[in-house]
Amino acid sequence: MPNITLFGIKNCDTMQKAFHWLDSKHIAYTFHDFKKGNLTQEDVSFWLKDLTIEEVINKKGTTWKKLSEDEKNAVSNENAAIELILKNPSLVKRPLVQMGKKHVVGFNPEQWDILFS
Repeated sequence: MPNITLFGIKNCDTMQKAFHWLDSKHIAYTFHDFKKGNLTQEDVSFWLKDLTIEEVINKKGTTWKKLSEDEKNAVSNENAAIELILKNPSLVKRPLVQMGKKHVVGFNPEQWDILFS
């Protein structure tokens, strides 16, 4: 199995469920905490080779709702979306799982049972 990296925020309820699930299955992973401020343009660009902007950005979250209409409209442009994510990493749906070149967004135990089998 390729190295697994979880991207997200440590105190997020969904992240806590994901950590618990992985730990209970004894699956090794690395955690990349957005609050540490070390998200790079290379990280986001790599995600967008496998995922769409719509899959990555959480439009139901408070961070999205606080954006101006101009910022919201700009996400249709990949470079503008990357810049916005780097300024506001909490826009990213959580958890974002990176396994080699494959990416999955969100925590779904049934999907993860298949993904990590």
